[in-house]
Amino acid sequence: MAVKVLVVDDSSFFRRRVSEIINADPRLEVVGNAVNGKEAVEMTKRLQPDVITMDIEMPVMDGITAVREIMQAAPTPILMFSSLTHEGAKATLDALDAGALDFLPKKFEDIARNREEAVGLLQKRVNELSRKRVFMRRPLRTAASAQAAASATGRDTARPLSSARPAATATRQPVRTAPAKTPVRFKASGKKYQLVAIGTSTGGPVALQKVLTKLPANFPYPIVLIQHMPATFTAAFASRLNNLCKIGVKEAEDGDVLKPGMAYLAPGGKQMMVDGRAGSSRLRILDGGDRMNYKPCVDVTFGSAAKVYHDKVLSMVLTGMGADGREGARMLKSNGSTVWAQDEESCVVYGMPQAVAKAGISTEDLPLDRIAERILVEVGLA
Repeated sequence: MAVKVLVVDDSSFFRRRVSEIINADPRLEVVGNAVNGKEAVEMTKRLQPDVITMDIEMPVMDGITAVREIMQAAPTPILMFSSLTHEGAKATLDALDAGALDFLPKKFEDIARNREEAVGLLQKRVNELSRKRVFMRRPLRTAASAQAAASATGRDTARPLSSARPAATATRQPVRTAPAKTPVRFKASGKKYQLVAIGTSTGGPVALQKVLTKLPANFPYPIVLIQHMPATFTAAFASRLNNLCKIGVKEAEDGDVLKPGMAYLAPGGKQMMVDGRAGSSRLRILDGGDRMNYKPCVDVTFGSAAKVYHDKVLSMVLTGMGADGREGARMLKSNGSTVWAQDEESCVVYGMPQAVAKAGISTEDLPLDRIAERILVEVGLA
């Protein structure tokens, strides 16, 4: 069955252009077109699409407001289209905060060398996001459904609901339910670190925000961040994180000295390398390179960190499409450093973390909402 897509844009030309690209993929089918956010909300409830492509600036109801309403009424994977400007970056980050999963620039030539590449990229993004719909619309597991599942499998999987009272039997005895599963308690490995490195792509802005906002101002190590993102977006994203976090966050500049309690975001369109020696290292910001698929590239930064810090790097690969980070993580591990990966269910796209996990490089696969906790335990702050 084809992936159902709802296209939302106030421009008839852009709606037609996007619809043609999507319908050209036999795995995809445009089931509706909306001209503003209000129509998008109504059509989402009625058509139940698997993925929505959404413009930001529209009459009647803008895209950000529409994303919020859709996420409350009928959570659906949403791909935003935005302009590659500073204001466009801020609006796109607001849309991601509201619940959108990914974004692409409206000018396809900004992300691809030719039409064929642009078409393939849009189709791939929509197909990848459609896989997340299963997790986004997973029904709540009630006590009754859990008991039915237990009967079918022969295992007791029931969990009490905080808002529901357990039913009584004919003899007025309460129904016994299994206790809630206790979260795994993390233990520090005892390793010593001097740098934290995090690489991510699709879904990364929200993931990084969730992790970094939980770190204290006295975090003992510098942090390098590699997020696949256009050049006009990284400064706005770093500023946003700096305003939200207790640690400092900045867009990395050539010559930056790595300091504890500071996070350095690789600038879009460039490559970020760690240079010098452990304890007194600096960042080098280099040209992106015509042959490089990713600018910035996780492999480049991870590989340079491995050469400088050897076994003193705590690294992790978060949500993202593709396999960037796998070879850099392999270098880190071969030097004795620690590599973690985000788990499948909490990823927007389980590509980059899967590549690291499948290669046997990561030692732990962690849900996004517990990564900060795990970091704090590992570095001795929890």
